[in-house]
Amino acid sequence: MPMLGPLNPLATLGVHLQLFAGKNVPVPVSYHVIDALVNLEVTNDAKKSDGFQLAFSLGKDLSLNYTLLKSGLFNPNTMVSILVTLGATPFMLINGVVTRHQVVPSSEPGKSMLHVTGEDLVLKLDLEEKNETYSYMPDSTIATQILLSYGLLPQVTATTDVPVDVQRIPTQQGSDLSYLKLMAQRNGFVFYTEPTLVPGVSIGYWGPENRLGIPQPALTMNMGPNTNVDTPINFTFNAFGPAAPEITIIDPITKTPIQIPIPASILPSLSGQPAPALRTTIARDVANLSPIQAALKALETTIDTSSDAIKATGTVDTVRYGHILQARQLVGVRGVGADYDGLYYVQKVTHSMKRGEYKQQFTLVREGLGSLLPVVVP
Repeated sequence: MPMLGPLNPLATLGVHLQLFAGKNVPVPVSYHVIDALVNLEVTNDAKKSDGFQLAFSLGKDLSLNYTLLKSGLFNPNTMVSILVTLGATPFMLINGVVTRHQVVPSSEPGKSMLHVTGEDLVLKLDLEEKNETYSYMPDSTIATQILLSYGLLPQVTATTDVPVDVQRIPTQQGSDLSYLKLMAQRNGFVFYTEPTLVPGVSIGYWGPENRLGIPQPALTMNMGPNTNVDTPINFTFNAFGPAAPEITIIDPITKTPIQIPIPASILPSLSGQPAPALRTTIARDVANLSPIQAALKALETTIDTSSDAIKATGTVDTVRYGHILQARQLVGVRGVGADYDGLYYVQKVTHSMKRGEYKQQFTLVREGLGSLLPVVVP
């Protein structure tokens, strides 16, 4: 439901908030709950799980108990969905699960607060440890099977390494989340969940980090009325982030060492001058791997060590920007000079909303200086 009462200043500018909560299926909360909402924060992070924080003003009923707290609406394990509509375009910021809440009583009327904290649906995959074996199943088939068991919509990239029982049997020892991440890492992949526009329904993505696609509207500085960034974007160049890994296996017959070639990066380049690797690492415990397994280890090592040299941070006012900035996608930056203009990968976005204000704090990364584009599209 539109947040018409408490967010009238934003509503007149075309921003509406919908909050859903429920034990098994999130449903729209009542107006009284919306009216008690003081502020919210949602973090979408490509390196970690997504999360949210909600702050409510608490009021007491005739029994002197806190009404919202007594309802149990935001008890741990409750599902929460947060949908923002900018103009006519809806964006689901998160489908998540409440992990804890905190009550902060006050002697002043209207000052008692309820703080609700939660994580995205990835949390459900980390609640139970298991011992499982998967005979003759490639990693992508295992990943699909696990994701379907949680009601997630699998978006899985196929893998071709099919294990044979006489050589090895894939074995899980731990939670489904830890095993999905382990399989993703050894294939040079990532794993995360992405909410759909349906409350409580998310995609389980298991595949290569996506640095392709149409960039989001550019973050712009120093361009007069076209400037849409509130504060200067801060750029950091860490030349010692990238590393060149080395992997060597031993031929089981001749006992001669074989060095496995490793690409500088398996990710598409976003810069004209990628930072050279100033460090060298050596992969351990790989001598007895097969060439295919060693190649997979090479991909894993590349993802681990090819850190992006450039990191950019800043804040944008959503109404002024006119777009919901989404993590795990590309965005353009312009007006900051030839070295730092161009496309970036959005690593993290923190959406902060309160009455009359909606800010987005962002972290962008790429592997070097200079743009590949002659012009950054607005």
